[in-house]
Amino acid sequence: MSVTPEEKLGQVKAQEMETFLRKHQGEKHIVCLQDFPDPDAISAAVLHRLIALRFDIESDIVYAGRISHQQNIALVKLLNLDLIRYSETLDLSQYVGSIFIDNQGTTTSLTKPLEELGIPPLAVVDHHERQDRLKPEFCDIRKTGSTATIYVDYMRHGLFEFEKSEPDHVNCATALMVGIFSDTRSMIRGKEEDFLAAAFLCDYVDHARLEEILYQSRSKRVMDIIQKALENRIVKDNYSISGIGYLRLEDRDAIPQAADFLLTEENVHTAIVYGIVIEQQREMLSGSFRTSKITLDPDEFLKETFGRDVNGNFYGGGREEAGGFEIPIGFLSGGMRDEVYMKRKWEVYDQQVKQKIFRKILGGIDQEGE
Repeated sequence: MSVTPEEKLGQVKAQEMETFLRKHQGEKHIVCLQDFPDPDAISAAVLHRLIALRFDIESDIVYAGRISHQQNIALVKLLNLDLIRYSETLDLSQYVGSIFIDNQGTTTSLTKPLEELGIPPLAVVDHHERQDRLKPEFCDIRKTGSTATIYVDYMRHGLFEFEKSEPDHVNCATALMVGIFSDTRSMIRGKEEDFLAAAFLCDYVDHARLEEILYQSRSKRVMDIIQKALENRIVKDNYSISGIGYLRLEDRDAIPQAADFLLTEENVHTAIVYGIVIEQQREMLSGSFRTSKITLDPDEFLKETFGRDVNGNFYGGGREEAGGFEIPIGFLSGGMRDEVYMKRKWEVYDQQVKQKIFRKILGGIDQEGE
């Protein structure tokens, strides 16, 4: 049987990863997740830590935002996964280098403080479109259904072996399965390599825990936010667009859930939901993009719609069928909290986002018609 290009690439990347880890044997690394990590990022990071231990590399898995999605909370608690939430009390100088998993430095607040301390980015492993924000020693960016799939591929090519008698291995395998399922819409959008990864994990997964994690109920707060997204939505040319106002940081994960829900409406192929997330005096316009239109590239759409910041970094980006954007409120963050002021501020941002999205939609339609 001939070796497929994907298999050959997987073998090469597994060898490169092993060479990279041997080079950094005995070091201590920080594994950087996006500010609001999902099961894909979490599970891939946990496997990375296990693999790195083979080379006497100590790894701390760190995120700077919050884990608030009910499925993600269940994943971390039920599988006893060890993650660190970043605060200014964490001594970043203890790390020799940084590893970015399921992100490329654009969706984590850890990038800047690490750069300021001169801690180099050593590796990026991701399945999103290339961002070119970082210049790491090792880079593995593939268009797979999940980053967890890439890490299981390393295992399939001999970089690590699970033992059924090891609880940490069983928990990691279960987390990886959740990661693959969550990022492929329960394998509906899975590619061959995702199915191969899932098949590889089957013998090690705790199926009872897997079911418990995958079928978490939505909280009342999430349901209220979804209802608000429904009430505020504007449907235009098969796009459903909804601004949902202000949210607490702990409710931020309701935004992609609302976008997923809006996408189920008849004659809608793309849903965009956004709101202003408040964390004390810091505010961030945060949004999620979901599409079922195969000719629509979320990464391209968001980058062209929202552009770049003053440092040249895109405000938004994505992968196949999904994406997100975050835009700092900046000078207007915090300050006055009276109802009239907050309402006016939201109206300005809401109209600005809609204007940019409509301009992009109508421009795309004009181009298609030409």
